[in-house]
Amino acid sequence: MKPRIAITLGDPAGIGPEIVVKAWASPDVHRWCRPLAVGRPEILRRAVALVNSVAEVATVPSPEEAEPTPLCIPCIEAGPRNAIDAPAGAVSAEGGEAAFTAVVAAARLALAGRVDAIVTSPLNKEALHRAGHDYPGHTELLAELCGARDFAMMLYLGPGGALVSAHGLAVVHVTLHTALRNVLSELDAAGVLAKARLADRFMARLKGGRPRIGVCALNPHGGEGGLFGDEELRIILPAVQQGRAEGLDLVGPLPADTLMVRARDGQFDAVVAMFHDQGHIALKLLGMHRAVNVTLGLPIVRTSVAHGTAFDIAWRGEAQATSMVEALRVAARLCPAASQ
Repeated sequence: MKPRIAITLGDPAGIGPEIVVKAWASPDVHRWCRPLAVGRPEILRRAVALVNSVAEVATVPSPEEAEPTPLCIPCIEAGPRNAIDAPAGAVSAEGGEAAFTAVVAAARLALAGRVDAIVTSPLNKEALHRAGHDYPGHTELLAELCGARDFAMMLYLGPGGALVSAHGLAVVHVTLHTALRNVLSELDAAGVLAKARLADRFMARLKGGRPRIGVCALNPHGGEGGLFGDEELRIILPAVQQGRAEGLDLVGPLPADTLMVRARDGQFDAVVAMFHDQGHIALKLLGMHRAVNVTLGLPIVRTSVAHGTAFDIAWRGEAQATSMVEALRVAARLCPAASQ
């Protein structure tokens, strides 16, 4: 059986509903999995009309009753009815609540074993906060819902394009949704090692063997022996040494600029970045529209697009669904029920 995957619609003011409908039209998606939408069906029908799709939205009471086809989009209702009032392309409490409720509903279905994975459309952090939900993003929300303490956000770029590796490239972040000024206080050896272990576990599953992992330095030129900062010597190097002692194939700390070039050229299967933009910018330059967000350390499979709500182009029919299609492919591959 192909895995059943629940897809949340994200913030209805953004491009989430549109990219769900566009991805639904891909024959590959239906070859990989049995998709199921989670959100307000009225919003999904608006997206169907926006992109001139011939698919029909069918409200279903449970995943077990969903019968997806390229022409039929089963949707489990989730979110307040006033989600339809969320103004397109704008931050609102209605949009934040709709996105939040859909994620919670999808996660609970996955935790109960009623779907094999969830794929999330983008939400807006400010809208989430306006709705009264104090989470920095999907990653932290899902970790709390799943009771996970050792977790990480990873960006994954599948093989192809500029990448030499046949297994793709993963970038895991030690610190994530925090102000840059907080990175120094939040960075520690235990965190670096924990993220390296998660990266090793994920890429070993895709590669079928031990992955080679490059660990980023924090400071320019790797700190130049302490001249530009000593975090490499005090924090990152001890974590790398401990990981090697455990059998991980870790190299570093290495200057991030040259490390990402070497990773692109196939010398590394994964990279451990010290903060959000250190990993995000480089990977998105390599493949912005193919990149996928994966939450590591959860008892459920969760992937997502690697972009935001794109309020500037929302509800104009201009959004690309490439990342959503790729997120579904990766989720299907990670599912225990996968039969690719």
